[in-house]
Amino acid sequence: MLAQSAAQGGEPIRLLALGDSLTAGYGLPNGQGFVPKLQSALAARGRRVRVLDAGVSGDTMSGGAARLDWAMAERPQAAIVALGGNDGLRGLPPARMAEALESILSRLEARRIPTLLVGMIAPPNLGGDYGRSFHAVFTEAANRRNNIIFYPFFLEGVAGDRALNQPDGIHPNAAGVDEMIRRILPVTEQLLDRVAAVPAG
Repeated sequence: MLAQSAAQGGEPIRLLALGDSLTAGYGLPNGQGFVPKLQSALAARGRRVRVLDAGVSGDTMSGGAARLDWAMAERPQAAIVALGGNDGLRGLPPARMAEALESILSRLEARRIPTLLVGMIAPPNLGGDYGRSFHAVFTEAANRRNNIIFYPFFLEGVAGDRALNQPDGIHPNAAGVDEMIRRILPVTEQLLDRVAAVPAG
């Protein structure tokens, strides 16, 4: 709880959420998306955290890499990287996605920013070979770095459940976001506990 106690004595920890429509809260009223609900859930756990919304609907992994430097302007102290869903929906080459993810993670590592990498699963209609290559982009990137916390599937417990999704079957509704938050909250707290262990500078 080092980061928690540190935050209580000063400014809130700045947590970057670099993602796409799943973090941007596509189709949801203000305050019902992933970012505001994550911040509220952390506050309820006694965490002083400001979650920086860097979610852009429709963005790919390459798009996230291209705007990372802009997203860093608010000097985040920890980061959640939750991209790849649109790469899968468009059937983009996993090799291109892997290159972009490597760029993102390398730059965060260079700034000594603890990172939570959130995985994604490709749509089943693209075939088993594509699906395995797609998910391997995330697992291999996480395995190469000891400083990465890996959460395998952003939509765990939500994907495929009509009661937790909007009519498009892709984006979670408010109840779906609640389930996402419930599941990812423990590893997000692990991430925040690493902030105090990173030397300043």
